[in-house]
Amino acid sequence: MWGAALATAGASLWASLGGSRLWGPSLLSAMILGGCASYRLSTRQPAAWEHVPKRSVRLSLRLDRVAPGSETTRKASGTATIATGDGSLGDLRGARIYFSLWLRRGQPAPVGTSTMEAVGVITRVPLHPAPDSFDGYLHGLGVSLFLSRGRLLGVLDAATPYRRWCEMLAKRMNEQLGDGLVRRPPLVAVYRAMMLGRRRGLGRDQARLFLHGGAMHLFAINGLHIGVVALSMNALLALLRCPRRCAGVLVLAVLWIDVDTTGATPSALRAFLMVAAAEAAWMLRRPVNPLAAVTTSALLVLVEDPMAFFSASFQMSYSVVAVIFLLGLPLGSRILGWAAPFRDLPEASWRLRHHALAAATRHLAPALGVGAAAALVSGISGVEYFGIFAPVGILANLVLAPVASLVIVAGFASLVSGAALAFTATRLFNHAAGLLLGVICALLQFATSVPGAWIPAHYRASWTGPVALAALVGSCLAGYAGGWRMARGGFWPPFVIAATALACGARFG
Repeated sequence: MWGAALATAGASLWASLGGSRLWGPSLLSAMILGGCASYRLSTRQPAAWEHVPKRSVRLSLRLDRVAPGSETTRKASGTATIATGDGSLGDLRGARIYFSLWLRRGQPAPVGTSTMEAVGVITRVPLHPAPDSFDGYLHGLGVSLFLSRGRLLGVLDAATPYRRWCEMLAKRMNEQLGDGLVRRPPLVAVYRAMMLGRRRGLGRDQARLFLHGGAMHLFAINGLHIGVVALSMNALLALLRCPRRCAGVLVLAVLWIDVDTTGATPSALRAFLMVAAAEAAWMLRRPVNPLAAVTTSALLVLVEDPMAFFSASFQMSYSVVAVIFLLGLPLGSRILGWAAPFRDLPEASWRLRHHALAAATRHLAPALGVGAAAALVSGISGVEYFGIFAPVGILANLVLAPVASLVIVAGFASLVSGAALAFTATRLFNHAAGLLLGVICALLQFATSVPGAWIPAHYRASWTGPVALAALVGSCLAGYAGGWRMARGGFWPPFVIAATALACGARFG
């Protein structure tokens, strides 16, 4: 298979040098064949790892990533690589493992890059797990083994100085975001989850509210979070008259610290790569092409880890962003052209009400286009990955996304003020964020109380969701390439695909 991938890659290069349009299909074929070959290599494991019995073990683990914890739980989880293990299980050195450990009272959580010793029950992750199961999530991470019901015995080697600094900074950020909101612990939990990705601090009712409202994406360090922080940082540096290239370097440095201190989740890393590509073009005074930035980010992620293609996080994040750029923005422009008010009235004769309505239309039309594009992806992927279809939540997100962006701006301003030792400003911005979060929670309470706001759903066949998502993205690519002309169906094909998948392929209730 590697030979076929190299052959088609060579054919793509030859076609591009000759000016032939076949370079595109050839390159796509080469990437698919190379991905299949890489998948077979990454799932091929030593025989000793395939017959690990379920039993209690004592292991030393070199930590790769530790999930952000909460102040109320004494548990640590994440991914690691086995350094040494129980000799009776064979040589497991180098195997990736997911761990879930209980901590003693007062025992600090382990830090990434450190080596720790733990005991627990080890189990083998199935080679072909169900896509919507926890085993499927672990398989998508490239994890072979699972250590559960474990206990941390001690730390053998300390973490690197940089990782310890990131951990100290994360704790300081966590404290700053609660300054001034001590009497509102539920809002503080939502605030920290939105700014730091600490979803474990949410109460059960809070998590259920955001899940049923289709707003759990607000707690992921994703494109919305990274994009708003980048815009805020650029605005601050522009106000300070910082040179363009210096500003770009500072923005990328702050974004990387933000990503690394919040756990360096896959969605955060992908969003960072997208923004980094756009920032690099801006620093080099080149046209910023959002679609090219998304494509570059996806390619870099897959080159580093081809198995990421099979993860729900990769598919959802890139599908949403691609459909927004391919369908949402052109649809918003078309809506603005259709609904532009007072086109027969000279602008010089407009009064205040004319300017207000025109400004509202200019802001509402792109929001409707982006909201409709995001609704298509979330409608399909919500049933696939969460087992919920939330039509009211899809509409509510048209309001939630702008308000959540303001919360992120307030949180960023709070952290910057804390770094500048302006603690009064920190409390002021935290109170502003708390007010906005109260609006978000009230809106979700109202939206989820409407009959039929959310419906349990699942697809009749396991292939329906992935095929529908691929068909949706493919139709958006075809429509974008054809200029969304009415002769080719206009903007209707993506909506028809989503409606058909939900109506014919899903079972509700």
